[in-house]
Amino acid sequence: MEMILRTIGIYLLLLVIFRLLGKRSLAELSAFDFILFLIISEALQNALVDEDKSVVMGLTVVLTFLMLDLGLSWLKRKSAAFEKFAEGVPLLLVDHGKVIEVNTARSRITLSDILQTARESQGLERMEQIKYAVLETSGAISIIPMEPDLEEILDARVKAIDVKLDAVLARLPAGGPSGTDARR
Repeated sequence: MEMILRTIGIYLLLLVIFRLLGKRSLAELSAFDFILFLIISEALQNALVDEDKSVVMGLTVVLTFLMLDLGLSWLKRKSAAFEKFAEGVPLLLVDHGKVIEVNTARSRITLSDILQTARESQGLERMEQIKYAVLETSGAISIIPMEPDLEEILDARVKAIDVKLDAVLARLPAGGPSGTDARR
């Protein structure tokens, strides 16, 4: 029974620690983070099973963790408040091209992280092209691009057509097909 209580205590402690560390640490593990998690898992394994290295003890620890996970999943489905506590809520990082410094500092997300995600997911190059950047509860960053300015799009298309038309007219004999300038 003592081992089950130890397992529950360590599980809850880890839940709180990872919640306090933030979403980013679980979403993007660096090599250093991965090594750190391996060391933590080894230290916790020793704390969980103490000197008893039997298969039964190991299975008991694994089953206790699985039951805790199932129980917390059920609790999150039943209680929106608990789900909000356990999973957090999405966090707005960029609003219409303007970085929300308080949120980026609190979540330890850099401008480089946001721009990298914008390039990879949307092909965007500048912060001004981002309507919203949201740190999701999973730790991933979602990018919503700015709506393109329709007037700019139309101007660009008219200019492109004008260039093509000039190229076509340049290939015609001087004076156009009927001896006059075809564009006038």
